[in-house]
Amino acid sequence: MKQVVDALRELEESLWRSETRFDPAYMDRILAPDFFEFGRSGRTYTREDILAGPAHEIDARLPLENFIVHPIASDVFLVTYVSEVTYKEVQVGNRSSLWSKTGAGWQLRFHQDTVG
Repeated sequence: MKQVVDALRELEESLWRSETRFDPAYMDRILAPDFFEFGRSGRTYTREDILAGPAHEIDARLPLENFIVHPIASDVFLVTYVSEVTYKEVQVGNRSSLWSKTGAGWQLRFHQDTVG
């Protein structure tokens, strides 16, 4: 289980680093074809929305706080954590992600951000 936790932590934290978050090839590889996200605003984002997003600096606190991996099935895991990111002000959010292990590697299927 430690290997799974370490791999998923690395993947989640990569989404908080500009150099990986805005690398089209990297994001194309880790976002599942049916990926979607419920954003902080309540808006639903598709895979295409995420891939088309403009690059910008991300000022996030790493390592991620309260990072927990919850097994759902042998190849599906729910990850929860608290994010702290600074835009004009510090925003704290409760995050959840659903990851699945595929033949191509780990893929992110769903993500949600809720105001913390």
